[in-house]
Amino acid sequence: MKRKLKSYEIESFAAYLRREERSEGTVSAYLANVHAFAKWLGDGHVTKEAVVAWKDELAQHYAPGTVNVKLAAVNAFLKFCGWQDCCVKALRLQRRVFRDPGRELTKAEYERLVETAKSSGKTRLALLMETICGTGIRVSEVRYVTVEAALAGQAEIALKGKIRAIMLPGKLCRKLLKFARKNKIASGEIFLTRGGKSLSRRQIWAEMKAVCKLAGVEPGKVFPHNLRHLFATTFYRACHDIVKLADVLGHSSINTTRIYLITTGAEHARTLERLGLVS
Repeated sequence: MKRKLKSYEIESFAAYLRREERSEGTVSAYLANVHAFAKWLGDGHVTKEAVVAWKDELAQHYAPGTVNVKLAAVNAFLKFCGWQDCCVKALRLQRRVFRDPGRELTKAEYERLVETAKSSGKTRLALLMETICGTGIRVSEVRYVTVEAALAGQAEIALKGKIRAIMLPGKLCRKLLKFARKNKIASGEIFLTRGGKSLSRRQIWAEMKAVCKLAGVEPGKVFPHNLRHLFATTFYRACHDIVKLADVLGHSSINTTRIYLITTGAEHARTLERLGLVS
């Protein structure tokens, strides 16, 4: 049977993802990758061979991890359409021993970003970065940081079919409430646009990128998820409890949490030196 990819199928897939309560960030990412596949396919038919060819082309232009993210989205779409026979396997990845230092945001760099945002009059951005980095929440969970949560000292986060409580440090709560009072926010979400809407992932990303140069931090290190990474590594160094960290981050699998704890190449090199196995 010849299968053509139709726009209404992609629209139906988007509706399905939202019914499954996937975050808007996930929905957007999945749709972007499905649309990219559709554009590449053009007037061609959806076949296993076509998807394999797309996979091979992706592998020539992207890192293996990025390729697998794109394949996961398209495979999910194919399964939704009942075309499981067209799904392809992900690229096999060896577990990384250490992270690329060019992507590693240090605590000192984070502090420079916050201070630069403050000195530039971007108080909302500064507080937002402190909130993400001080709690480890996802950027999609920022909307759960409300006046009520700041008063209670914890936020109830409902995402991916799960509800978890996140403790908010006392100092952060005081800052949040002061910001809310100053901006006449009596209840509900604290981080809002001028029009009273939730801040989007794209807007948060753009605002962070805007302070990179002034703060003297490489743009490749500055994105919201890196603040969550910094929280994870700092939290683990303080308590050395990966199970507790997994709960705080909202991970279903400790294997996911382990990815956050991969050390930098420099740290790995120092560990090897301390072994004292080379005379």
